[in-house]
Amino acid sequence: QVQLVESGGGLVQAGGSSRLSCVASGSAFNNYDMGWSRQAPGKQREFVGAITWSDAATWYLDSVKGRFTMSRDNAKNTVYLSMNKLKPEDTAVYYCAVGVGPKNGGPWYSAARYVDWGQGTQVTVSS
Repeated sequence: QVQLVESGGGLVQAGGSSRLSCVASGSAFNNYDMGWSRQAPGKQREFVGAITWSDAATWYLDSVKGRFTMSRDNAKNTVYLSMNKLKPEDTAVYYCAVGVGPKNGGPWYSAARYVDWGQGTQVTVSS
């Protein structure tokens, strides 16, 4: 099992930027696709982005496309979520997730494949 520790959240003004980090330990990080999900108060968990183990491809939720960017540094067992042009509706607890599930013929970025084992980090965007 992979252990995940997220950091980098905080209070940001609308239109600002923030970068989240997720450090993984406990297993072969390089073997896993990684993702980020978020949960706002009173709302369901939302899968916002994913990156392949090789850093060859990324996927983003439409509402964050063009504003959020995922990257990873396999040498540091770390995945990042860079967020620009933040909006109040981006306010949520953000969770790092590991793509441990089988593809079962579906896309590699299917949210069903990803499990978040971290404690999450709060991002609050003020208007």
